[in-house]
Amino acid sequence: MSNDKPKLTPRQQEIFELIQRAIARTGAPPTRAEIATELGFKSANAAEEHLQALARKGVIELVGGTSRGIRLKAGTLRTVNETRKRTGDTPSNVLPFNLPLPGLEQLVLPLVGRVAAGSPILAQEHVEQTYSVEPGLFARRPDYLLRVKGMSMKDVGIMDGDLLAVARTRDARNGQIVVARIGDEVTVKRFQRTAKGIELLPENPDFKPILVSPDQDDFELEGLAVGLIRNQLLN
Repeated sequence: MSNDKPKLTPRQQEIFELIQRAIARTGAPPTRAEIATELGFKSANAAEEHLQALARKGVIELVGGTSRGIRLKAGTLRTVNETRKRTGDTPSNVLPFNLPLPGLEQLVLPLVGRVAAGSPILAQEHVEQTYSVEPGLFARRPDYLLRVKGMSMKDVGIMDGDLLAVARTRDARNGQIVVARIGDEVTVKRFQRTAKGIELLPENPDFKPILVSPDQDDFELEGLAVGLIRNQLLN
């Protein structure tokens, strides 16, 4: 891809920025139906046509089989972020993204692999290696990267082997993607607080929600997802 920003029509640019806002706000891209609702299209098919056009122009990648299978491509993110830093042309409601860019200040993050039962998630024995990434490319400054295990969140584009950027927190809002510990297991799910307790919701119909009762003492919120790095981008 050239160093010039991809040439998009006004409508394509609008959809492109909508995708950016959704990822910055929730950690996941929008569905076709959400795009259609937001922009006043009559059907999700109209949104799909614009997404296909964006894919042909090389600014996004469409992943089949998931309702949120939209990815911003590495070259596009690099061009967008470098252009914004050079011109200051960054809308206040659009955050930059999570790819390491050469020549910028680097944040060194530990990569957490398998977590032993009962020990802190950032214990030295859990850290496989470290990665350098640019700190301004996240919705919130992350504290560590977590290697994703399994496909329970595939419908929001979080796949087995991906590196999830996580900010440590003990609180979350409904709808946010979190890292939680339940007993001996660490899991990535969508957070939902209800009158009956906490639900940890998968984004894959093959998996069932995890219910956490108010008096359950083996539950702990470990962090909030603030970005996703496709592992091969760091190789």
